[in-house]
Amino acid sequence: MKKIIKRILIFLSILIAACIILFVANDESLPQGTLGKEADDLALKMLSAINKDAFDTTEIIEWNFRGKHQYRWKKQEDLVEVLWDENKVTLHLKDPSKSEGATPEIIQTAQHFFNNDSFWLVAPYKVFEQGVERRIVDYDGKKALLVTYTSGGSTPGDSYLWILDENGFPTSYKMWVSLIPLGGVTATWSDWKQGDSGMKFPTSHTISGFGIELDLGDVKAYNPKADALAQKVLKAIKHEAYKKTRYIDWSFATRRTYQWDKEQHRVEVLWNDAKVLLYPNDLEKSRAYLKGKEIENNSSLVKRAQDLFNNDSFWLVAPHKLFEPGICRSIVTIDGKEALKVHYTIGGTTPGDSYIWMLDDQYMPTSYKMYVPSMNIKGAEATWENWIETASGTMLPKSHTLSSGNQLSMGDVKGYNE
Repeated sequence: MKKIIKRILIFLSILIAACIILFVANDESLPQGTLGKEADDLALKMLSAINKDAFDTTEIIEWNFRGKHQYRWKKQEDLVEVLWDENKVTLHLKDPSKSEGATPEIIQTAQHFFNNDSFWLVAPYKVFEQGVERRIVDYDGKKALLVTYTSGGSTPGDSYLWILDENGFPTSYKMWVSLIPLGGVTATWSDWKQGDSGMKFPTSHTISGFGIELDLGDVKAYNPKADALAQKVLKAIKHEAYKKTRYIDWSFATRRTYQWDKEQHRVEVLWNDAKVLLYPNDLEKSRAYLKGKEIENNSSLVKRAQDLFNNDSFWLVAPHKLFEPGICRSIVTIDGKEALKVHYTIGGTTPGDSYIWMLDDQYMPTSYKMYVPSMNIKGAEATWENWIETASGTMLPKSHTLSSGNQLSMGDVKGYNE
């Protein structure tokens, strides 16, 4: 018996020594870093990469944490529904005293759950909140962002070193937190997705050295109020008739003319001495002509026609495209009135563009502000005016006025079915 006890003690001693060695070998000291503009610029680059603007305007976020805690966060109202076990709590984030659904102790538990679990979902968006310090750190030959929370949340004093890719997108962070005695533990920030609101978020994490997987479930981010406003715009411009319209004819600033067969998605594009029969969804079928003669090696002309059509049709039918794939809708306030912001994540010639639509009392578009990064356009305004009801019953604009004062005519606009 004594030999067995001795062997057990020796084994435990070896195990404890191994754990101590492992701890010492992997424990990292918190890097110092440098406060200032360079750190703030790197933080801003990260916020741009993850689309902070979309996060700010997101109305509702839903997720769960490891299948145990469920959340429905009404961001614009600062309300969170928290469910776990048999408990359901409505947290009032700005005024916790108004929280509902349970005893003060249960409400405090819900607040703690939310502080922890939401951090694993939206931490990158919080780097400019009050009580947050940002430092630039040289890490593995690249710049990394060290963020320290001096106040707020459940564990003030925690620090995180964000590892970013070349575009500023967060891929992981290293942690120095009170809940983990080991400094520099790495957690991945991967499996990123984009919600309907345009907000980007992770769906899972892996914590190195511990074998812990943090699953955030079926994360959703969406804007029901913005979608309802967009539906009112579609009703005002008689979108149902647009969907049934077969042919649309127009010109663009007298320089180009179009005849668009929407049903076949075939467009006749004419400019200067060129004519292209364009099939936007099957460019190989397109035909190009110069001075009436067909051009066999026509790829450059077809590409030119495609770019012209993408640009010029946008000035005619953009409000009818509010619910196409890759478009995120949100509500912003302009001059005290609600306006509809749309962000194009895919499609067209310049994905990444945003437009803020100003509407009249009947939800007709009257103008928009343009944000086109590829052209360095930041808020240039153009009117949408002289709307007409076409023979097919839909509404289309005949002209625009640019912020420069220049007029942009759509010519003799027609929409018809025969």
